[in-house]
Amino acid sequence: MLYGVDDGAPDLDAALAMGREAANDGITHIVCTPHANDQYPYNPELVEQRLAELRERLSGAIELSLGCDFHMSEYNIFNALASPKKYSINGKGYLLIEFPFTTIPPQMPEAIVKLQTAGYTVIVTHPERYAAVQANPELLADWMRAGCLVQVTACSLYGRMGKAAEVLANELLDRNWIHFLATDGHNIEWRPPHLRKAFDYAANRAGEETARRLCVTNPGVVVKGGLWPEQPEPVGLKEREPLKLDLQQYRDKLRGEAGMNGDSSEAPKAGLRGLWDRLFPDN
Repeated sequence: MLYGVDDGAPDLDAALAMGREAANDGITHIVCTPHANDQYPYNPELVEQRLAELRERLSGAIELSLGCDFHMSEYNIFNALASPKKYSINGKGYLLIEFPFTTIPPQMPEAIVKLQTAGYTVIVTHPERYAAVQANPELLADWMRAGCLVQVTACSLYGRMGKAAEVLANELLDRNWIHFLATDGHNIEWRPPHLRKAFDYAANRAGEETARRLCVTNPGVVVKGGLWPEQPEPVGLKEREPLKLDLQQYRDKLRGEAGMNGDSSEAPKAGLRGLWDRLFPDN
């Protein structure tokens, strides 16, 4: 929503339209999450300037906070470790992370632990959309056992992100493996900031309390930087019960997209070794 910084709103008018669209959908508070990756560097001064401008223009319509779509890259990880809570939502410690869509190196759990040790509470964003997780959902289970929270893109629940993402997202909902539903809004056409439909969907499938927890209560705790509240027991996580996904018709496609990403024994690709040697010199 912060215009002109990444692949979201291109200009002020588009950003204001997104804010009004969200308010019309019943959203009262947006966490703006500009990217921090190789294509879109995170510029604190610019994003703060754009945030202040939008807050002024949308005052009375919707509240705005600042976070970051934190890509797990070499530069970002080192920078986050050197500046604890810099990239987190409102600087309160809750950090939205995303992995490469094509490759998830097996050393990522160790990088997550480093971030947690530095004071971040890690939230894995849109895991249902990663080909590697679709092919091997145990990756997500391991991240959750390590203390990660899970955010699912709202429209994944009803198929806007593809059938495989839909199947996985609904299984996660049924198992209480989701902590947040988010719009992942980029514009008002093909990625609009809508949450009402997903709220109603979750309420019908899992109950009103669950919908409020995923769309209102848990996000409110994160924005305020509060202590994480007790959550319903995630079904099958401690028991290591595999996710039962009917993805057979998509299996060949998933294998092609994920390659060996679901295999924890996969060696890092060329160019990644230097990062892990510096992060984990004793390995």
